[in-house]
Amino acid sequence: MLNAWTAINIAIPALLAFFLFKFWTRPQSTIDSKNNLETEHQEQIVLPHEPEPKHDVKLRQPYDVFLILDVEGTCQEGSGFDYPNEIIEFPVCLMKWKNDEERSDLVLVDEFRSFVKPLWKPNLSKFCQELTGITQPQVDNAPTFTQVLDSVFHFLVRNGVLEESSGKPLVRFTWCSDGPYDVRDFVVKTCFISQTPMPAWLRGDILDVHRLVTDWSIMQNYRGRKMKAMLALNHPKRPSLNIASQLRVLGLSPFEGRKHSGIDDARNIARIVAECARRNICLRPNTHINPNRRWNWMGKSGEVLLRS
Repeated sequence: MLNAWTAINIAIPALLAFFLFKFWTRPQSTIDSKNNLETEHQEQIVLPHEPEPKHDVKLRQPYDVFLILDVEGTCQEGSGFDYPNEIIEFPVCLMKWKNDEERSDLVLVDEFRSFVKPLWKPNLSKFCQELTGITQPQVDNAPTFTQVLDSVFHFLVRNGVLEESSGKPLVRFTWCSDGPYDVRDFVVKTCFISQTPMPAWLRGDILDVHRLVTDWSIMQNYRGRKMKAMLALNHPKRPSLNIASQLRVLGLSPFEGRKHSGIDDARNIARIVAECARRNICLRPNTHINPNRRWNWMGKSGEVLLRS
């Protein structure tokens, strides 16, 4: 029994000495590897409330040419967008990049403007003349809508937008307007009344500048869920920015010219589009247009089922 206790008392100090020796003489690489693993783990930790760093990245604008359109149409006081409006002024401001590589400065390179003779209701109401500044003699002596579209086509050919023989696009272009109404309503209605097929170069989605600037303004003033809710087009508190308001929120000088003059409206919209480009806002179509849209007053072969 005494010999057993003696053996134990001798073995325990020997084992302790062995483990201490192994600990202190372990390779330095083992210690360094552990420290490196701990350091790497710490570097991968990102606190959830820390914002990601922001970088100002200059985007490559996808479109080559911007066609600013702001038509004026026949109207009656109190009539809404279901009314059979006919276009009586068709203005276009054509914008291209000053430097195609940088694509930050848009410039106005050419304009088109024509008054249009209405067919269904050729006599303008007093309200319409006062609103638009367009006179009865101006529309009486104007070409028909079909003739105006032909002139617009040659305007686009002259500016290298369309190929003359085929009508196919030579560059990537988009129509731009203050809201969807110019193409979605006025062009579609006038094509029906005049029995003129909507040209392929006028079809397709458009850049709704009103929507573009409103969305940008919301994103500047709101964050999180509030911003997401306000971006919905049907949100009851979504702001509605007319051309003058868009100029103001972008820090531009006030409206230039006569409001509800198609050419003056188009020129001011062109200023807005140029400023959006300067601010690195992506300019691309954001609104779908249905060229086959129909209203209840549409009969057969351009017939308007309303009293003139």
